[in-house]
Amino acid sequence: MPNTVPACPQCGLENTYPDASNYVCPDCAFEWPQVADSADTDSADAGDGVVRDANGNPLADGDAVILVKDLKVKGSSSSLKKGTKIKSIRLVDGADGHNVDCKTDLGSMLLKSEFLKKA
Repeated sequence: MPNTVPACPQCGLENTYPDASNYVCPDCAFEWPQVADSADTDSADAGDGVVRDANGNPLADGDAVILVKDLKVKGSSSSLKKGTKIKSIRLVDGADGHNVDCKTDLGSMLLKSEFLKKA
């Protein structure tokens, strides 16, 4: 069975298991859709220009999101904690994959959609 279930894309550990239509990592609690493994889905996701969250759900301007991982903030000793809810995001075409503009307790910043899930 370990040969058919992929390692977790977030933490890299191989202690993952299938659950309904998702894979689940019990170590970091990350979930991702099983259908993302097919080449058809990957090419469609890459070319359609839709910004997707950590679970593959499409995001839109004004959505509320929740952080799925603690994030260190560059230039600050503070960090954004897992589970923090961020309201009213704005999608942008940022550098290095930072495609979500938002306001947090630490100020305005750009985040990668792969560290967010739709609330």
